[in-house]
Amino acid sequence: MVTWGASLKKFNDTVCSSCKNIILTFFILIFDSVHFLLSHLPNFDSIAGVLPLAAAVMSLSYSTIAWANSVKKGVQENVQYGYKASTTTGTFFDFLNGLGSVAFAYADHNVVLEIQATILSTSEKPSKIAMWRGVIVAYIAL
Repeated sequence: MVTWGASLKKFNDTVCSSCKNIILTFFILIFDSVHFLLSHLPNFDSIAGVLPLAAAVMSLSYSTIAWANSVKKGVQENVQYGYKASTTTGTFFDFLNGLGSVAFAYADHNVVLEIQATILSTSEKPSKIAMWRGVIVAYIAL
């Protein structure tokens, strides 16, 4: 909610720099109001088509807003954009640190057990085989 509110505020400030300054709390309340309305729908089936679309739009919006503001800001003076490490070993370990940060940022390991519980499982074809293949493919793609 805070990320969406901050992104919406940043978008408003970028598009309309001469507009009245609105505090972040109001943008968060706008997003909360939409969530409040969606929470009063009778069941998840009634919003099954809306949620993936909304999630995709929000993710693209965050990325686009961050990208556009970075392009608008441009290259800053007195900022070093090169590698911090001065040796090959240091660069390699910085690379591994980056991979670890990305792996922990995608905390889907908790969701995996819930997904596995919904897959049809028999003694001849246990769900853990399909899940293991999915995890391997996900980590290769990561």
